[in-house]
Amino acid sequence: MNHPLPEVCDGILLKQEAIESRVRELGESLVRDHTGHDLRLITVLRGGLFFLSDLCRATDMPVSLDFMAVSAYGPAASGSVRITKDLDDSIEGASVVVVEDIIDTGLTLHYVLEVLRRRGPASLEVCTLMDKGVRRIVDLPITYQGFRVPDRFLVGYGLDLDGMYRNLPYVATLRDEVMS
Repeated sequence: MNHPLPEVCDGILLKQEAIESRVRELGESLVRDHTGHDLRLITVLRGGLFFLSDLCRATDMPVSLDFMAVSAYGPAASGSVRITKDLDDSIEGASVVVVEDIIDTGLTLHYVLEVLRRRGPASLEVCTLMDKGVRRIVDLPITYQGFRVPDRFLVGYGLDLDGMYRNLPYVATLRDEVMS
């Protein structure tokens, strides 16, 4: 299926082929590091769903999937987060990898990691497809990283603008005037 570049975008940052290749490599890394363990992949809905889906198919070993949904509230820099959908299964004693589409400030992920750590997993790691490290406010342990991305608003491969463009098979940059 052909997905033309939407008018709100000024270019493709990560092509579909590059994403597919990197996801395969990340899946191979998970297999190498977690064979023989009870591996649980967890993502925060909604954007992470696309990466999680492809990553678990690239992970040639048994894995369990689970999902959380969180909502930020208060001032953006406060890091105030509440869980709106919690995990369905216990993670006690499991090797847990939190799968993120993109890490920006890190405030939400920091909160999620603190919540999960208190639930007694054997290990707790982070796998992100995209890292916008220039905006990081809190230090995070990122074990698996796909791409470093610039400080631009991005859409595609799970990333959205007002709920749209998540289904693009690539990651594109938004035109500056769209965000003005």
